[in-house]
Amino acid sequence: MDSTFGVLDVIAFAVFAVLIAVTIVIIVFLGQLPGRLARQRGHAQAAAINVAGWLGVATLGLLWPLALVWAFVTPTPTQCNREGHSSEERRSPMSVPSTIKQVRP
Repeated sequence: MDSTFGVLDVIAFAVFAVLIAVTIVIIVFLGQLPGRLARQRGHAQAAAINVAGWLGVATLGLLWPLALVWAFVTPTPTQCNREGHSSEERRSPMSVPSTIKQVRP
């Protein structure tokens, strides 16, 4: 009896599997790209950009361009002050001068 599953079918399935794997790698790369760029640039809202990038992939590209542009836009000092992020809040607690007098025994 003649087999209906030949060598060309195996090659076709292998090519299809490679295409699926490459597609998954590209989707993962594009999903993490805005968040990675924001972290590399030291963006204050890198976590939110990362979430927007993955939501953009989940919504088939709806939010992804916005997340990519957001990763390159750095907030100006006036925008930070309007949002309630003053420069004193960004300093570590050790670098802020103490206003409480130390009590000596």
